[in-house]
Amino acid sequence: MWFLTNPAKLKLPTADEALPGRDRPIPTASDHFVTGKPLKPPFPSGLETVLFGLGCFWGAERVFWKTPGVYVTAVGYAGGHTPNPTYEETCSGKTGHTEAVLVVYDPGRIAFATLLKAFWESHDPTQGNRQGNDVGTQYRSAVYTTTAEQARIVADSKAAYERALKAHGQGPITTEIAADRPFYYAEDYHQQYLAKNPNGYCGLGGTGVTCPIPATDRPAADQPAAE
Repeated sequence: MWFLTNPAKLKLPTADEALPGRDRPIPTASDHFVTGKPLKPPFPSGLETVLFGLGCFWGAERVFWKTPGVYVTAVGYAGGHTPNPTYEETCSGKTGHTEAVLVVYDPGRIAFATLLKAFWESHDPTQGNRQGNDVGTQYRSAVYTTTAEQARIVADSKAAYERALKAHGQGPITTEIAADRPFYYAEDYHQQYLAKNPNGYCGLGGTGVTCPIPATDRPAADQPAAE
């Protein structure tokens, strides 16, 4: 049960306390298992990126690779101190990272608010350093933005969803929101895990409360889809 977890896994390490990591990225896949598109940049011109943390990244990634307008997804580690960590290091709670999904999307095909709506409604953003029975700082809710416009929309959506959650007796949102956090790709076997293992574990569970922010598939601009 989550309340029997080692208390050390519920405390974020300082930079001095974090594991040293390594200079080189750990090996990973080169292409997306489902779409065949490259996992790493450079991506086609006009695409934007965002990092979402919503618990175990296996199920979280599937939410986004199935979303129309998303070009490619990958899983990895973000928000901490340790460069190029392994999965085991991240799960130790000594890197400061959360399990994250890199979402590369075409703003000409999908509004950022649509991605945020999927993010908020696919997990419980009030649980602090856990999602359900998955406990530790590596499961904390997070959004790491890459543009000022993304940051504005995230802040507005958080306020709106927090009001909706409160109306349904839920607590405050604990999601970490920050800009421009490095993303370290996870190992090959984690990439698109539930496509490779259809019966694999998925720990996602939302609150059942609808996020009342505008969400539309109408393109933000009249741009051709990236190929």
